[in-house]
Formats: sequence, C-alpha cells, structure tokens
Amino acid sequence: MDFLYRRSYRGPIKAAILDWAGTAVDYGSFAPTAVFLRLFKSQGVRITDEDARSGMGLMKKDHLRTILSRPPVAEAWKSAHGALYSEADVNDLFENFVPLQLAVLTEYATPIPGLLEVVKDLRARSIQIGSTTGYLRSMMAVLAPKAKENGYEPDCIICPDEVPDGRPYPWMCYRNAIQLGVFPMQAMLKVGDTFVDIEEGLNAGMWTVGLSQTGNLLGLSEAEVQALAPDERKTENQRIASQLYKAGAHYVIEGIWDLPVVLNEITARLAHGEQP
Repeated sequence: MDFLYRRSYRGPIKAAILDWAGTAVDYGSFAPTAVFLRLFKSQGVRITDEDARSGMGLMKKDHLRTILSRPPVAEAWKSAHGALYSEADVNDLFENFVPLQLAVLTEYATPIPGLLEVVKDLRARSIQIGSTTGYLRSMMAVLAPKAKENGYEPDCIICPDEVPDGRPYPWMCYRNAIQLGVFPMQAMLKVGDTFVDIEEGLNAGMWTVGLSQTGNLLGLSEAEVQALAPDERKTENQRIASQLYKAGAHYVIEGIWDLPVVLNEITARLAHGEQP
C-alpha cells in the first residue's frame, strides 16, 4: 500500500498584513478617488466616483489604465482628445497624478475607528503587523509618518514599486514575510477592502479577510455611514460581503474593529489542521 505524506501547519497566526486606505486609515478610501476626479477634470474628461474607484487597490498606474479602459471614460477621452488613450497618455497622467496625490495624503491619515485597539490586541498575541498598498514608496513616505503621529505604525510597509508587480500578484505579501521573518504563508492573514486585496492574499497562500463597510466598495465616509438607516446599512454590508466572498475571501467583517473575532476562529481552524 502506498502512502502520501502531507504536512499540516497547526501553529498560531504570526502576522497580519493590512491594506492602508479604507482598511487602516482613510475611512471610505477617499484620497485616491478625489485626486482621480480632479486629474481627469483637468484633462477635459469628467468621470464618476464609480469610474475613479474601479481600479482601487491596484498600483496607481494600473489603476489609471483600469479607469481609462471603462467604455464611458474611453469615449469621453476620445471626444476630448480626438483619439482613444495611448500608453503615452497613461504615462503623462501618472506623472501629473503623483504630485497631486502627495499633496493631499496627510489629510487622509486618520486611523479608522478600532484600529489602534486592534493593534494592541495583535501585539498582545505576538502577531506582527505588515502592510501592502497601491501607493508608491514616495507616497508612503508622506502618509506613514502622519499615520505614526496619529498612533499607527506597522512593522513593515511594502509598496508596488519595490516588487516586480503590484496586486493581484503576491510579491508584496512575500516581501512582508521575508522582512518580518514569518513562515509558512498559512501563518499569515491579509486584510483589505478591495477585490485585488483578496486576490493578492489568496495568491500568496494566506487567509484573507475582506471589509464591507469602511472601504472602497461602499465608498462612504464614517458620517455618511452613520446617517444610513440601520436596515439600509445592513443591506449594504450584506451586498458588499457577498461580492467579497465571491472573490474568495475566507471572512468578511464590517471594519478592522472586528478582526480579533476572526483571529480567534482562524486560530481554532489552524489547530485542527485546516489550511487557507
């Protein structure tokens, strides 16, 4: 009789890799949205909030390509510029985008409610905190110090211009694992508010946790969320949770404040030999 040897990790979670905008800071993920709206308006092309949010989570040049590829935007660009967009247009837009984004990032560095308490919980469990983002290193050089002033400082920050490709590729997660000295990947979880966050975590072999209320998919400020009727808020959270589960998320929570409950469940599943 032949036997197959199969290893099964049964240890604890060792690291949590958090997204930035819409997950840890910037409730509603407004910093990139506002800049994209302004950028396209300067080019004579009006885009909607939905257009601006369509590529959220991607490296910002890829985000621009995603916006420009949307049929209404492509047609509006052709009407304004006489031809469909080219890669040269993407490069020009990106060059204009970077200083605009840098100029406003400190305004969107407020920690999302519950984040600082969750950080304390993670520290108490000896869980390291890493991060991935769609922002370039130059942008994080502005955002991270302001977030630190506000009480949030992860152990590791990896940006898409420091790896071969950004999301949904797993390279930023792998760099976090190397820098934090954590293995196996099953001992890590990825938390984010976009589909590419979930895909990034899955591609890296990690547990994935989506956020339904504080991020890009809902796209509302904290005050706007609080102004919703309870039934409407519940319906919106369920709608977005369904989308994130379809994208492959292992868990979906409203906001970062609920992460400890998920950690308890994943820890129990690992102890029984379950894998992501």
